[in-house]
Amino acid sequence: MDNVLEVKNLTLNFGGLQALDNVSLEINKGEIAALIGPNGAGKTTLFNCLTGIHKPAAGDIILHPPQGKSRRLNNFKINQITTLGIARTFQNIRLFGGMTVLENVMIGRHCRTGAGIAGAILRDKSTRHEENLIVNESYCILEKIGLNIYVNDLAKNLPYGAQRRLEIARALATDPFLLLLDEPAAGMNPQETKELEDLIYSLRDDHNLSILLIEHDMKLVMNLAQNIFVLDYGEEIARGTPQEICRNPAVIKAYLGVEASAEYN
Repeated sequence: MDNVLEVKNLTLNFGGLQALDNVSLEINKGEIAALIGPNGAGKTTLFNCLTGIHKPAAGDIILHPPQGKSRRLNNFKINQITTLGIARTFQNIRLFGGMTVLENVMIGRHCRTGAGIAGAILRDKSTRHEENLIVNESYCILEKIGLNIYVNDLAKNLPYGAQRRLEIARALATDPFLLLLDEPAAGMNPQETKELEDLIYSLRDDHNLSILLIEHDMKLVMNLAQNIFVLDYGEEIARGTPQEICRNPAVIKAYLGVEASAEYN
């Protein structure tokens, strides 16, 4: 399989704390992979490096787009990385609560629009056409995610599980080929989690996505992931298939525990 992302020996320090210590991973085209570990292990910090929020002290982040040349992302800005094809959701929901569901998704399309300030002011034919396309494309995404029934509702009024899905919809609106999901099942009930699992599979297949998720719901991880990377105190302690990870003594000790390991074997 072809890599879409390579992380090589990534290191990041916050003062005297080494948040990431020579972390490496690879994500293959069409793969669903998972990043797991205890709270404070460095998982979200790694996502922040991949999306330009943090600048690593050492190491390399190499993106291999489906079209175009490979890029080293270390010094790219957040908007540049989004434009290249990486999108993410956040552990803590970050929707625009006072805007409608449709408007939240439309915001995600901003990086793919061509109209500038002049177009917004003059409202020429080309700009109006582009705006209509954005509305139609955003509504199609809501249909795919199953949120079109909420299209004109304020985001803050959605049920919790629907808000989680709306974050995914907004990320999809940026037209990514690599999707990073930060604890997408957090706070969901079992039925919502099963629906999320089905959604992630369909997104991978229908949108030709590669997906890397951080998740504490190990049943979801074991069902979805083809490969799992495990961090502890900013270091990689294991990588492998779900079967290999749930039998790994270091992972059992640091994270899973004996009972959970037995459950997934």
